[in-house]
Amino acid sequence: MNKIVCIIPARLESTRFPRKILKNLAGKPILQWSWEAASRVGKFDSVVFAIDAQETAELIESFGGSYIMTSKDCASGTDRLVELSRQGKIEADIWVNWQADEPFISGDMIGRLLSTCDERDADVWTLKKRIKSEKDVMSPNIVKLVCDVNDYALYFSRSAIPFYRDEQERVFYKHIGLYAYTSEALKKISLLRESDLEIAERLEHLRFLQYGLKIKVHETNEEVVGIDTREDLLRAEEFVKNRSL
Repeated sequence: MNKIVCIIPARLESTRFPRKILKNLAGKPILQWSWEAASRVGKFDSVVFAIDAQETAELIESFGGSYIMTSKDCASGTDRLVELSRQGKIEADIWVNWQADEPFISGDMIGRLLSTCDERDADVWTLKKRIKSEKDVMSPNIVKLVCDVNDYALYFSRSAIPFYRDEQERVFYKHIGLYAYTSEALKKISLLRESDLEIAERLEHLRFLQYGLKIKVHETNEEVVGIDTREDLLRAEEFVKNRSL
């Protein structure tokens, strides 16, 4: 059996919405929503926050969560997982990266994410969802992806891909920012420099592809409500209200 850990990276000074991880959502800290959702899944041997500030630590302690301090210099959540793996602070076969600003990820989504991990058919696993809104197709904030016939990622982009030259049914998928890595993949990633495509699109998973890591993509029909901006927090509040109704 694989040992699976869930790491929730939580950087205090996020670019678009600084200190968002200290905010409340429907009367409860955003971090507590993510912690409780991850703890309910039942597939993880442990759930741990990877953080970089004492304020974050004090908030996590208030609701009984577990955390490990990581460097403020980590540029991404993946970098925090790499740091924990390199330092031997946590040992696991499969590492799930659950973003702190994704409080509504479900057990079914995690089940799909991990559905082929036992087969070791990839270095990294992630999710996609079909896009139904033309606005989302054109938005640079929605990352699109294309896969091969075996559901391995070919490319991720902020642009609308694929480009449809002729009139036909147009099918687009967006990337759901939830990852699982093998421990070996994290070791490889720790040695990789930023790639030119990663720098161009500001998408770290393009580094993985350019250096030859295999990314398996499973499909979900569920929507995620990530909190990247203040407007997203308002939408999340509405999501909670509608779900309770």
